[in-house]
Amino acid sequence: MKREELGDLMAFVAVAEERSFTRAAARMGTSQSALSHTIRRLEERMGVRLLTRTTRNVAPTHAGEQLLATLRPAFDDIEARIRAVSVLGDRPTGTIRITASRQAAMDLLMPVTSRLIAEHPGIEIEISVDQRLTDIVSERYDAGVRLGEEVDRDMIAVRIGPDLRMAVAGSPAYFDRHPVPRTPHDLTGHDCLNLRLPTLGGIYVWEFEKEGRPLNVRVSGRFTTDHTPLIVGAALDGLGLACLPEDQFGSLIAEGRLVRVLEDWCPPFPGYHLYYPSRRQVSLAFRLLVDALRARAGSRS
Repeated sequence: MKREELGDLMAFVAVAEERSFTRAAARMGTSQSALSHTIRRLEERMGVRLLTRTTRNVAPTHAGEQLLATLRPAFDDIEARIRAVSVLGDRPTGTIRITASRQAAMDLLMPVTSRLIAEHPGIEIEISVDQRLTDIVSERYDAGVRLGEEVDRDMIAVRIGPDLRMAVAGSPAYFDRHPVPRTPHDLTGHDCLNLRLPTLGGIYVWEFEKEGRPLNVRVSGRFTTDHTPLIVGAALDGLGLACLPEDQFGSLIAEGRLVRVLEDWCPPFPGYHLYYPSRRQVSLAFRLLVDALRARAGSRS
């Protein structure tokens, strides 16, 4: 097979997986027009249409699905073998792709990322900030960072942050107008700031526990968002009570700008973990990242 033909097949896989010439072009580092020309050339050479195109969608035809099913395992095997060879090298090189929530990316990944890039010219790191529970295998990430209780059991999980706690907080101005809740049941008389979950689209049900007994409360309020900084801002403005992981509030509680309540109903839960497939052959660059994150977590515990 000629190099050009292999490149055409890789281009087809990118478009078929992304279902978009725009996203596939960004993934391949080329232009949409060049990618479209490549696909037409491949279809002409094979004598069959591989993709159906509309103004909004791109999808594989039946022949395209068959070709994709053949190529994807083959390319995965090639990539795995290349990774296996790179592990043998003594100089860390390669790109590491990670998906993480905004808070984990800023507080945990960036300090280590900055140092690794400065110390190792051959390492490239790409961080995708996403609140969804991303399938790192199908979306071709090397690893993800999520809370420990959200990590699938078939993944290797490395603790990179301390245990966390939820915190319920409101502004002093809010408590000038409302009584302090003593138990979660009291929240029914309060304006609460609702968080819409990015994965399922539902509203987060506030979770509490005391003396081993869990208690979930479906709160009500007049403000809802899927962006946690907006909830923090709304709490500061006195619009209601917020319930978020305590690290989302930063120093606002310690500074007295927000008042924490129901603290005895919020026990610790597993903090952030880096996770990756158990079958993955890790590169030297990836191993350095894992070790650096683990060491940083240990020094802060």
